[in-house]
Amino acid sequence: MPHPESAAEGNGAAEDDGFAEFAVAAWPRLVRTAQLLTGDFHEAEDLVQTTLAKVYGRWRRVPRNEIDLYVRRALVNNNLSRIRRKRVALLLTPVLPESLRHTYAGHAEAVEQRTALQEALADLTARQRAVMVLRYWEDLTELEIASVLNCSIGTVKTHARRGLAALRTHPRLAAAPVPYAPAAPSGARR
Repeated sequence: MPHPESAAEGNGAAEDDGFAEFAVAAWPRLVRTAQLLTGDFHEAEDLVQTTLAKVYGRWRRVPRNEIDLYVRRALVNNNLSRIRRKRVALLLTPVLPESLRHTYAGHAEAVEQRTALQEALADLTARQRAVMVLRYWEDLTELEIASVLNCSIGTVKTHARRGLAALRTHPRLAAAPVPYAPAAPSGARR
């Protein structure tokens, strides 16, 4: 008679229907997106791990042509829930904790720019931040973002407009050097 663990292991590999391959391939992209949403690498990893664990439980029911949409939506929703829980915990603590500063390897200007961007994103509302990350980092269309956030395109446009306005006037971004100036599109009038 086969050992129950070996039988379970054999079935587990067949039952995941490609989840393991998806998770391995999507992990770096999801962590980068989550880091922009959370502002912290370790929280981003925790957020992605939690999201993938929840997705795994529903993996067989997710339509294969909607996997990316489903996972993005789960990532954003889990982040919004994390923010709500954190807000409640901060309200219950008598002293607010100091924010942690992480050092990044690399050129000093790149570190300064990254830090300035993360601080500016942290000052946005959770929905504005989600729209900014999904639009300008994930390069999703307004329609795709509306689908991920389960809202109207008008709501996405409003969050994008307000988020961009806040980022443009943020003191840390105004002080940070611009890495490059985008070239004018060919054929564009000056």
